[in-house]
Amino acid sequence: MGVDAGFDIYPRLSKGIVDRQNWGRFIDSIKEHYKDDTQVEIKPNYILFKAGEHPQLPFEGHKFLRFSSKVSGSIAADTNVESYIDTVTRIAQANFGSRIQYWNEGADQFGVYKWTEVQESIRSYQQVGGVSRCRLQRDELETPSSIAQFPSGTDPIAELGIVPFEIKHILGKGKGLVARFNIPKGTRIICEKPLLKAGPMPRDELEAFLAKKLKAMSRESQRQFLSLHNNFPAKNPFSGIFKTNALPCGSGSPVGSVYPTMCLINHSCMPNAHNSWNSAKEHETIHAIRSIERGAEITISYDHGGTSSERQVFLEESFGFSCTCSCCTLPPCSLQASDNRRTQIKNLDDAIGDPFRMESNPRESLRDCYSLIQVLDQEFDGCAGALISRLYYDAFQISIAHGDQARASIFAERAYKARVICEGEDSPETLRAKSLALKPSVHSSFEVYSRKWKSVRGSVPKGLDTVEFDKWLFRQQN
Repeated sequence: MGVDAGFDIYPRLSKGIVDRQNWGRFIDSIKEHYKDDTQVEIKPNYILFKAGEHPQLPFEGHKFLRFSSKVSGSIAADTNVESYIDTVTRIAQANFGSRIQYWNEGADQFGVYKWTEVQESIRSYQQVGGVSRCRLQRDELETPSSIAQFPSGTDPIAELGIVPFEIKHILGKGKGLVARFNIPKGTRIICEKPLLKAGPMPRDELEAFLAKKLKAMSRESQRQFLSLHNNFPAKNPFSGIFKTNALPCGSGSPVGSVYPTMCLINHSCMPNAHNSWNSAKEHETIHAIRSIERGAEITISYDHGGTSSERQVFLEESFGFSCTCSCCTLPPCSLQASDNRRTQIKNLDDAIGDPFRMESNPRESLRDCYSLIQVLDQEFDGCAGALISRLYYDAFQISIAHGDQARASIFAERAYKARVICEGEDSPETLRAKSLALKPSVHSSFEVYSRKWKSVRGSVPKGLDTVEFDKWLFRQQN
């Protein structure tokens, strides 16, 4: 008899546009994952897995009920069918979440559908379409046209090595990266080692330095560097490419690096991704700081903040282009409101960073931290990225400098959670914030100003709602 295992999709997919789009992305992911696997064959109407009982995936999702095979016996073992079942299940769960019902008869688990229904559905794979235009229009009207997100907490990119972007020509920008499917907030989009690094030096010296480095590189690496855009074409082409594309090796670092793929990511003053240098692993990462829909351009911020006019001057001088992002092209009234918020962000940040005020009036410093959170949420639509993590670290420093371990531990925990989204769990800054949340007293600023707020980590109040807890956290009680 043997033991069957696999998954059913329940409820089954409709012929509506959203289900068709989601199934199409799922099939594309399967094709990409198994593109070099000789046991996976693309047929005219379905994908055939030449393992076990040869399970199939149709190109029309509404026909699909089950993907399964016998996973016991010599044929199953020789063809490694259980590995295919497990991997396809995980990719399906990443796309459809709880609709994917995994089962294994060896564990007394059984599918949703009768085998007669499943066999009938498999026979229909050979038949093309059959969807009338009238029915299609009705399905489109009944189903929202927005693209569904991956279920929260899944990361098919990390687990399966699926490349979540493609390189495309972007009107007015040249090359850029575009999302191949919905990318959830916090997903690591790309991780790359530098092609080359360079510190600050005169233009002629930089040109000679880069020429020497390039000469020692492989032809492929040379090609990758020379294919990057140059906004400063002149007698020094290598340094022009470097200046156009280099990303700093850490915040404020004078050393910059150039990357083969990452340097194709264009700028936006309202980015959906964040770049970060990992000093421990000597690589750069890009993480989604907001949900990115399929087909949307992936962008990071090249600037250091400020009003739109200040950003334009910086971008023109540093990178040789004028920004036309959604923020910079707002109507005049909306742009002025954005500029006002950006100015307020800078002013609050400067006030929070004042060490004299932090020592003499820490309650006001914490109040400014709370105000800055509100402005950041307004300006960046709740996705301020590394700015919010840095802010929580500032609040941590204010609290721990006056001996308040209870509040400091919460601020460090929030800094950690924000940093995970921007940089991942392996970032040195993420790990540091995590350790401070567990033991805030190890920070060098512990009680450096006073002990007037002295508390222990375990004295965080319980049972407060969100509003009351934040009042306690930012010392807003009367």
